[in-house]
Formats: sequence, C-alpha cells, structure tokens
Amino acid sequence: MAKPKILKITLLLILLSLAGGFIWYAQLSNRHKAIVKTTFLHKTGLVDSDWKIEKANKEYKMLSPTFIVDNIYKSMEGPKATNTVMLSQDSTLLWITGFKVVTQDADTEKRISNDFICHMNVDINDAKYYSHFGLENRIGKQYPRLTSLSHGMESFEFPKGFGIPMKGNDLLFVTTQTLNHNLKEVYKKVKHKVTINYLDKPSLFPLMSKTAFIMLPYDQYDPYKSPTDPGTDFCIPVETKNHSYEDGKGNKLSGHWVIPKGKNTYRSDINHQLEIKDSLRLHAAAIHVHPFATRIMLYDKTTQKPVLVSKITNHKNSIGLTNIENFSSTEGIWLYANQEYEIVLEVNNTSLENQDMMGSMFLFFYDSEMDEILKKSSSHSTKPASQ
Repeated sequence: MAKPKILKITLLLILLSLAGGFIWYAQLSNRHKAIVKTTFLHKTGLVDSDWKIEKANKEYKMLSPTFIVDNIYKSMEGPKATNTVMLSQDSTLLWITGFKVVTQDADTEKRISNDFICHMNVDINDAKYYSHFGLENRIGKQYPRLTSLSHGMESFEFPKGFGIPMKGNDLLFVTTQTLNHNLKEVYKKVKHKVTINYLDKPSLFPLMSKTAFIMLPYDQYDPYKSPTDPGTDFCIPVETKNHSYEDGKGNKLSGHWVIPKGKNTYRSDINHQLEIKDSLRLHAAAIHVHPFATRIMLYDKTTQKPVLVSKITNHKNSIGLTNIENFSSTEGIWLYANQEYEIVLEVNNTSLENQDMMGSMFLFFYDSEMDEILKKSSSHSTKPASQ
C-alpha cells in the first residue's frame, strides 16, 4: 500500500476516534465529565496534580492538586482527588482531635470562598485499624468513613479530652471535592487545604465513629417516577448506581434523592445503623446535608423527644449553606438499645426547580472497649466522669 494512502487512512482513523471520543464525552453526566476532565488534566500535567504536605506541631496539613471549576457543579459532581496519609512514620499512638478544610486560589494562594468546597472525606482501612487494637470483630461492620466535612461545616473539633486513637503509621484516605452552585460563567483554579489536628498524649478518652443517614425507598422498576405525594418517605433517587441500598427484604433505598419545590420533611429509622448492644454515650456529631435543608434531628421515637437538633442556615441570595450546627459535649447524651431512633430532616426548596438532598450524621461515642484495651497497653486514663 502506498505511503500517502496509509497516511490518509491513519488520519481518518484518528479523526473518527476523536469524533467518537467527543460524542462519548458529551453523553456523560456532569459528574463523570468532571472525572474524565480532571484525570486528563492531571495525567498530562496541564495542571498541578501533586499533593503538598506540611507537618507542624499537632497538625498535619495537605494542599490538594489544582481543580478547574468551569461549570455548575452540584453536590458530588465537581472535580476531586484522593490522598493517602500517614500522620507519622512509626506506630506511636496518636489522637485525632479535629479536621478543617478551606479553599484557596491556585495561582495567588489567597483564601477564597468555601462555596467551592463540596466535601472532604476521611476514611480508614478498617481491617488494619481494628487489627492493630485486637478488635477484628468490628471489621466490615460499617462503611469505614471516619468523618466528613462539607459545605456549611468546614471545620470540626471533638470536645476537650476526647479523640480518635490511631497508630501514627496507619493509613487515612482523604478525598476532597469541589462545588459550584452559582457561577455559570466561571473559570477558576482552586485548591483545598486540609488540616488534621492530633495529639500524642496518652490521656484522652477514645471515641468510635458511627455513620447514620436517611435512606428512603424508591421503585426499583421505575425509579424516576414521581411519587403520588412528594412529602412522603418515598423518593426519586438522583441515580441508582451510587448511594443505593437494600433493606434486607428486597426493597431498594436511596441515600441521595430529589426534593421538589417547597417545604417537606423526611425521616428514616437508624437503629440498624447504630447497632447499640446496651447503651452508648454520644459526645460529638458532624452533620452533612445539602442546600435547602433547614433542620436535622436525631430523634428518639420511644420518648418522642429529639436527642440533638442541628439548625442549618442557607445563603440568602444564592444557593449554598452558610452554617450547619454541630454537636460537641464532654458530658454526652446516652442512647439505649431498647429505644427506637430516627433521623428527621426538614427542607425548604425555595428554588424554581427540583434539587438533590442527603441527610447524614457522623456520630462519635465514647468507646469503653477501646479504653480498656488502651489501659492494658499503657498507663491510660480512667473513664470520663459518670461513665
């Protein structure tokens, strides 16, 4: 075959491949477009793809790769990146006491609006984490998420004297993701600065993390059909591949659903998520909700009283969360196995279209079993007062 003909065929194949690639990309969801675009930019080196680490006394700081915000990105749609973290190089016992995330301009390094923060998740390798403390019976019992910060709650600290124990060379997996609800014409290069606060004192009271969140049933055979009454605990899932669960009876549930315009209340039983064997004492809670949520409660159905209430403040002239109240208490609140608990979420969608919603709580309980293990391995402190 002549060389000119080979070149023409090669060029044609390249053009067809590019056309096919553009067609494939155009059909992707906004979230998947962000994944493809961010991966391409980072792999080709067109934007900075490195995590920068800075260790200071009692703080582990990391600066994310550069994210390009060039579109509207609702919750869980924007560019994101994950980093693997070791707080130290040895097995020294450390205590995580708080988390923080802020946004900065990638070029000027100046602080900018936290409206560009969707969330910052901190996960553990639960197999290694629990094995280090001889708690293999806990492996695989819960999703291994330690906590999550999100828009409206960009920092969180445990009450004084409490922390999450961790071997310094154990692994943490930090994922941070961008957000942009309001700026349609935008091209912004942003980074997220994440801080993990920790201590090396052997005298704190250990906390265990349990994640509880609203899960609502949906029609698995016609999932995007509107329910007859949009205020009922029956939902339209945002999608069926992520945040989709089963209730053990063959019914499908979604933890990420669509809310219509106006005020509505959603609720979900969480006893199966808490798995309280006798009693637990709650000392802290970090909340995750989306814009248009107005209040979320951990509610005791047995006593018909709220255990804790978090008020949520939305932006006045744009979409976003100004503040989410957290819960932090040295005294704590008792929860019992013989009582029924649920999460109740109130929303007010003041926009002109349907929006997406989640309602989650990262609940931190005094861990008496861990405390006994630590006391045996070191000169650990006694239980908190009235435990």
